[in-house]
Amino acid sequence: MALPRLPLADDPQLPGRHLLALPEGIDSEEVEVLAASRFAAARWEPVGDVPAQRGRRPLTAAFGIRITAAPAAPVLRLSRHSTLTGPYGVTPDDIVALGLPSATGQVYDVACTRERGDKPYPGGDRDGINRAFADGLPVREEQRVVQWLVDAARRLGGSVRVGGRGTILAPDIEGAIDLTVLTDRWVEPNEALAIVQSAVPRARLSVPPRAWDGPLEGAGRHAIGDSPHGVTEPGGRGLRAALDQHGVRDPDERRRLLAEAAAFDEMMLSAPQAAQTFGVLVDLGVDGMIAVEVGEPDEVPPLLQAVEWAQRGVVAYRVHWEPVVVDELEAERPTLEHRVARRRAASTLHAVARAVHQAVGGEIADEADFLVDPRDL
Repeated sequence: MALPRLPLADDPQLPGRHLLALPEGIDSEEVEVLAASRFAAARWEPVGDVPAQRGRRPLTAAFGIRITAAPAAPVLRLSRHSTLTGPYGVTPDDIVALGLPSATGQVYDVACTRERGDKPYPGGDRDGINRAFADGLPVREEQRVVQWLVDAARRLGGSVRVGGRGTILAPDIEGAIDLTVLTDRWVEPNEALAIVQSAVPRARLSVPPRAWDGPLEGAGRHAIGDSPHGVTEPGGRGLRAALDQHGVRDPDERRRLLAEAAAFDEMMLSAPQAAQTFGVLVDLGVDGMIAVEVGEPDEVPPLLQAVEWAQRGVVAYRVHWEPVVVDELEAERPTLEHRVARRRAASTLHAVARAVHQAVGGEIADEADFLVDPRDL
């Protein structure tokens, strides 16, 4: 089915809006899934509610002549104030006029509120957003939409044309390799270590295990002469100072409180609470390090919020790559050395993510919270 033509000639306002440019072969359903991954209310507008193309003059029929209007492009609503209209087909002249990459095969027209804040601070700009919005960064709704456009372009191998200035952002599809396994299953540190070691045998826990073997000789006690009250008192100086601060002067009461504190410390060290977060490390030498960070996620992607198992609580196994030069992670154009190390690290990172997913189930998400099929790793 032929795509409707991008109304560049009929809509003089179009170059002032953001555009999502994608190569041929990307189905609109893929764009919809990515939108639903970030915007909970994402949906296609009913056909009857699709507005007329901006700037297009109404067509009329006279003297019995039938005029067939060009098919209207569908509208994907992201939120109350933002929509994505398309896909539109583009000609070579359209591509040249808009300065789009030559591989562009279809374009989505983005409508969102213009909300700008302060100028960007100097520093990392992996996505090029600071460069594109040098006069003032997008905030609130526009910031959410622009960031999604960049993330979607990275996932689908496309680009973003920023409205007004016409800056082209073409994020590197390999620029974000971190993955997160989201599941309802928690595993203890030693089990997680065994899972990661099944993919990379040299993995190790980030914190060495410790066992309680009793207090050091003389710990927690001091000589009678050191006590301001002339008695032997268990506990550290911090506890004694706290009792002094709160006016606890009675020697028996002080001894009782300090003994209870020492007994509680011993109990917690001998039977520590289960870990609520921990990590597994894989040293890659000159290629940096991979860390598997286990804990509760800050947010759950919208696509998973309605899933039954996710409503019981979600555990996140974040598989993160840290290069030798960390600043390179935020460089829009990193060095060749960084890109080579990243490509080598990606294969190991994917192997770890596959092993974790196979052991705990759930779903795999990339850095943009877009779900990833394990078969694609």
